[in-house]
Amino acid sequence: MLGQRIARHGIAIAATVLVGGLLSTVLVRLAPGFDADEAQLDPHLSSESIQALRQTRLEQHNIFRFYFHSLQRAAHGDLGTSISLGQPVSLLLRERAPLTLRVVGLGLLFSWALAMAMALSAARLRLSAYDAVTTAISGTFLCIPAAVLALLSVLWNVPGALAIGLIVFPRVYRYARNLLAKAYGLPHIITARAKGLSELRILFWHVVPVAGPQLLAVAGVSVSIAVGAAIPVEALCGLAGVGQLAWQAALARDLPLLTNLTILVTLVTLLANSAADVIGHMLRGQEA
Repeated sequence: MLGQRIARHGIAIAATVLVGGLLSTVLVRLAPGFDADEAQLDPHLSSESIQALRQTRLEQHNIFRFYFHSLQRAAHGDLGTSISLGQPVSLLLRERAPLTLRVVGLGLLFSWALAMAMALSAARLRLSAYDAVTTAISGTFLCIPAAVLALLSVLWNVPGALAIGLIVFPRVYRYARNLLAKAYGLPHIITARAKGLSELRILFWHVVPVAGPQLLAVAGVSVSIAVGAAIPVEALCGLAGVGQLAWQAALARDLPLLTNLTILVTLVTLLANSAADVIGHMLRGQEA
């Protein structure tokens, strides 16, 4: 059963990645001004150089041929060359991925620590005033656009990871608060508390097994939210990561770079959600 579930996820991931890469290629290719290139306006360029730039764009006019050739090269480890930066895409990803992984990882750690601390305290205390305050705080951050939080992090000179954490935090808190409140309200947990069991024992032996699988699903979704938030945060904070690279590629309509970045982000998102689903399935199987 577990092997079949993993196989289904693998097939779904492969199909979604391929379709997502193709759709991103089509959207970029059909975007207004795709053939325009600022480099062609450079007065120092010779007519041969300008013609070479135009020829590069002409090779991308047939979307399906370009995408098929890109997949063929990727199968041999060649992700192509960025048109705007003039460097191999694989080199750009290797240079910038560590920073993005660190910023996204720290942001997720901060958001989950804050959300779980507030959700646990709200679920245990069950005070309407405290619950109203925590809900107002999370609702406030939920209403603030990601770009605004990124700008505030620049103005206040705080790490970009904190901005990502504050973007993810309200989404995690909302679901964690409801899951934990429901778990603490179950009859056997109320009975355990009445028998004098410690709060830590109740949490790890009774609450976590009930809410754990659902929280894992939220964790998978939070990864995709954090990866998406990294684009405006890195672009506005001047962080040379994959998010900033995606922003630059979008402005330059750099098709080879954008296609690979879309596939990478889609793959990371699907792997995170699939891993959460498989682990949750394993935990539910152990409980049964």
